[in-house]
Amino acid sequence: MTNIHVEEAGAVRVITIDRRERFNSLDIETARDFRRAGLQCARDTAVRAVVLRGLPGVFCSGADLKFIRERQPRYGDAFKEILEYIHSTISEIRRAPKPFIAAVDGVAAAGGFGIAMACDLVVASTRATFEWAYGKTALTGAESSTFLLPRLVGIRRAMELVLLNPRLTARDALDWGLVTAVYDAEALEGQALEMAQRLADGPARAYAVAKDLLNASAGFDRFDLHLDRELEELTRAADGEEVAEGMRAFFEKRPAHFGLKRSTTEDTGDTEEPSCTGKAFPSVSSVSSVVER
Repeated sequence: MTNIHVEEAGAVRVITIDRRERFNSLDIETARDFRRAGLQCARDTAVRAVVLRGLPGVFCSGADLKFIRERQPRYGDAFKEILEYIHSTISEIRRAPKPFIAAVDGVAAAGGFGIAMACDLVVASTRATFEWAYGKTALTGAESSTFLLPRLVGIRRAMELVLLNPRLTARDALDWGLVTAVYDAEALEGQALEMAQRLADGPARAYAVAKDLLNASAGFDRFDLHLDRELEELTRAADGEEVAEGMRAFFEKRPAHFGLKRSTTEDTGDTEEPSCTGKAFPSVSSVSSVVER
């Protein structure tokens, strides 16, 4: 495996995404290797805990948009190839009878955000950031994020993350309930390994059953179906004009323009604003008078 490394530390395994030149984004080869490593660790009965990390300073930025752009005009097919591997890995993480710990140092955005949220515990460095990010390129969300976010933070904050796309610091993410603990960057790796070793030394069967029960209580019997729908909706959107504009804007390093285009009259040069009814909104005073009656 070229960009995915697996290290042994007793009954603990450490999976590292190593593709710094592309901000740890996943192309087909890396996504395939990520799945292979995830399945091996999830299904190996000798492994009792797993740490998932990126390189120092960058966790994961999701699917490789540069790779996908080279597959135009059918962006959807390229996204599907990558996401099928990532979704399969995430499904294994959630069903694995052992804890997975995400150690996030640096950026976790879009698919990287979803991968981190899919783990059982998330530890972050003080320089970590968490961002939904899909909307920047008009993508609809994937990598389990639309399933997990409402369960982690509630529907209102999930909507805030999706619609307003705030970039959360590690402390923000801790306050929101997205992160288990925050450490200084130089201490993160040691703390994550210490936590994993503590879990590996614990009652493995009890942890496995408790994880399964918690999954059941949160409706994870529908998890794989939801992953399928995420994939279906995103690949459909990816072949649309909004994503085409989002991709152009991303690579041109400019804001995307998704809104309705304004039309300008030739005679006056005035800009015509779109209207739902063609009528002006009532004044505040007229509304107040109706209410008072």
